[in-house]
Amino acid sequence: MFRGNHPATVDAKGRLKVPAAFLDALKQFGTQVFITSLDGGSASIYPIKVWEDIESRVHGLGALHPTRRRFSRATNAYGQQAELDAQNRLLLPQNLRTAANLVGKVDVLGLEHCLEVWNHATLFSQIEDEPITDEDLSYAFSKGG
Repeated sequence: MFRGNHPATVDAKGRLKVPAAFLDALKQFGTQVFITSLDGGSASIYPIKVWEDIESRVHGLGALHPTRRRFSRATNAYGQQAELDAQNRLLLPQNLRTAANLVGKVDVLGLEHCLEVWNHATLFSQIEDEPITDEDLSYAFSKGG
């Protein structure tokens, strides 16, 4: 399970050095990942086994289901399979790096079963623009969360 925020850097070649705090949990799944996004605002890094479970659930909707088609279109447009290299780096897809402005210093968030990579300013602007509400908290904790 991934949690917390660990700043990192995307180098000039588009490689993210995975923060050491996340490496052991990530490597428990192996070195293969799927890197994608639903909207181009950030990069989500899923261990390949976790991603395959997500794909399986989505594929259960049927090939012509509009939700499946939108989901598959977005995740494949931004997505690429990748593997950790010997220096624990991942190459982020070029079109996703551009869309999410993932260059230089970034924030890597642990979100239970995946990592999210954000441009620092974009992340905190979104948190400020869309703060968690009392209704959000009430809903989350009433569901056993």
